[in-house]
Amino acid sequence: MSVAKIIEITSASPSGFEDAIARGIARASETVSGIQGAWVAEQKVVVRDGKIVEYRVTLKVTFVLGGDEPVTAKKVGKRKK
Repeated sequence: MSVAKIIEITSASPSGFEDAIARGIARASETVSGIQGAWVAEQKVVVRDGKIVEYRVTLKVTFVLGGDEPVTAKKVGKRKK
């Protein structure tokens, strides 16, 4: 049985939300193994002189503890006999 954990990270990019998401996942992957997915919890922009200068995202990243086996609906609650 797999056990998953969710962490919250914040990432930023000068070019857009998609790039901020990609940068966040890439950086998290450097120190966290077994990442299975993420969802965007929040999006913000930094504005200076009437222009967007930075895109920020808060991500909730899901990863499996102690293995690379993905967490699926079939595996949750499944017991070994």
